[in-house]
This record gives sequence, structure tokens and C-alpha cells, in this order.
Amino acid sequence: TDYAQWPLFAPMLMILLGCFAGCAGSASGGVKMIRMLLLVKQARHELVRIVHPRAVLPVTFGGTRVPQQVLSSVIAFMVIYGMTLASLTLAMLFTGLEPITAATAVIASVNNIGPGLGDVGPAVNFKGLTDLQTWICTLGMLLGRLELLSVLVLLTPQFWRK
Repeated sequence: TDYAQWPLFAPMLMILLGCFAGCAGSASGGVKMIRMLLLVKQARHELVRIVHPRAVLPVTFGGTRVPQQVLSSVIAFMVIYGMTLASLTLAMLFTGLEPITAATAVIASVNNIGPGLGDVGPAVNFKGLTDLQTWICTLGMLLGRLELLSVLVLLTPQFWRK
């Protein structure tokens, strides 16, 4: 169905949910559900810590304490994820694409969730994009599919030093 004809809230909610609907170990792109759950638990933990600064309440998942290093890596991933979405969206805007199409094309590409909205919506496809816009979306798809941190580590000088 052409969900672009629905009230804007519904397709935006579907696109938002598509950002973290993948399960751990799957080949889906973007934020995995486990990361989102840990992020919510960490946020709740910080709120409790503000009210009760001396309380010792570790973040747990499945009855097991989650190491601080894991929580730090989830937060780092989310920052890199946000920066990636923002950078690629800005690149798409620079090419002259309108904002809704640019943002949802990048979100759909990085998260591998299919169509977006606007000129890349459900009734159309990515065919109308220019070559440069297609390459930007392709980069987003590679980053999402191959896992952001794994690909970005390849771009660091430390990885290539002996």
C-alpha cells in the first residue's frame, strides 16, 4: 500500500521503528534491538542515579550485570550512528534533494528498511536519484549492512599500523 498517503505520523513512526527493529546477530543494518534496550536501561539508570546519587544499582540484562565497557560501546555506537545519518543527510541536501526525501533515503539506506518518503517513497523508488545521490545511499547501505564500527575502524590509521 502507498503509506505516503497516510497521515505523516504513521510513515514517520514506521521509519523510526525500522531503525532499531533488527535483532542481534542479524544482517539488518542500523541499531539492533539489543542496543536500544541497553540504551533505555542505561538512561533509566542515570535518572535513578540523579535522584539517588549514592545508590549502587548496576544495569542488568537477563539477570546479568552489563559491564560498563559494553554500555560505553553502545553509547559510542549511537553517537557514530547519529553522526553518520546527519553527515549523509547533509550530503544528500547538498546535492539539491528536498529534506524529507534526503533524510528518509539515508535512513532507509543505512538501516536497510526499503523505501522512504518523498521521491523515494513506496509508490516510487530510488530510480529518480542522480548518480551522486545513489552513491551516497550506497555508502549508507554498506555502512549499515557491514556494521558501522567495523567499517569505520578500517579508516583509522591505528588499524593499519604494525
